[in-house]
Amino acid sequence: MSLGLTRAQWLAVLAVLVALALLPLGLKRFGIYMLSLWCVFVVAGHGLNLTMGYAGQISLGHAAFFGIGAYASALLVQAGWSFWLALPAAGAICVAAGLVVGFPALRVQHHYLAFATLGFNVLAWLFFRNEEWLTGGNFGVRNITRPALFGRSLDGDLAFFYACLALMAAASYATAWLLATPWGRAFAALRDNPIRAESLGIDIRAYTLAAFALGALYAGVAGAFFAPLVGYIDPSPFHLTHSLAFMMAIIVGGAGRFFGPFLGIAVLILLPEWLRGISGGALTRIAQEWYLVGFGVLVMAMVVWCPGGLLGLAGRLRRRA
Repeated sequence: MSLGLTRAQWLAVLAVLVALALLPLGLKRFGIYMLSLWCVFVVAGHGLNLTMGYAGQISLGHAAFFGIGAYASALLVQAGWSFWLALPAAGAICVAAGLVVGFPALRVQHHYLAFATLGFNVLAWLFFRNEEWLTGGNFGVRNITRPALFGRSLDGDLAFFYACLALMAAASYATAWLLATPWGRAFAALRDNPIRAESLGIDIRAYTLAAFALGALYAGVAGAFFAPLVGYIDPSPFHLTHSLAFMMAIIVGGAGRFFGPFLGIAVLILLPEWLRGISGGALTRIAQEWYLVGFGVLVMAMVVWCPGGLLGLAGRLRRRA
């Protein structure tokens, strides 16, 4: 399927993939880890972008789906499952959870829906922290091993990065394919005007549930890769604050834009680590200490003056030029 891309655009996509594949060869271990983390978070970002950016459903529970996928995969692998069997199982569990969370969206919208998904995230986080018999509580799940593929271990940092890169490429292609189908156009219609969409014969109940299920699926698969990437999970990465961070990344990158998660996650994940890693000069120290304040101001400014995010701002500048 061409996905509506020209030959030049396909060549550009291929060039970017080649560049990403070659980039870790010049990085140290921490740099490779950060790139792997970016790939995993972009997959989760695609899911939230489908739910919020394309379907227009507010979700403050994305970190909970991410955590369910991580815990499900880690616990199944430690129970003796192959990672490649635990991966779809974790995704299926997250789809079921997404359908459950999607039902309030059939009755409430806007800030009421935000409160409902917020409550789900808090409930999931409390479960991760308090149910020590299953999740280990605050001690978490330790010694999470990385999988093997076709008899070759992915334990090395570079090998697992390529697995994360392949996951991101597959998830990105699946997202582009979905958006090029009638499903993608139905999501956009649901976001823009649900009443008009229903008058055109779109089953808004089914598409609302599908938006949450797909978003949860992406987050769960990303969480399943996150667990072996870090080797240890506890409840802290799945707190409400991380759901807010995912939402900020989508808003900053450009909600409802395909490349929004790539840019937003890079700003959210890679930039602070880069600022933390550089040294020297008073301006550098100020940037390191006040990064989060500046990021919050940036998000508020984006919402007020440029709701289309950084990609929307680039488009406006091109049109003015």
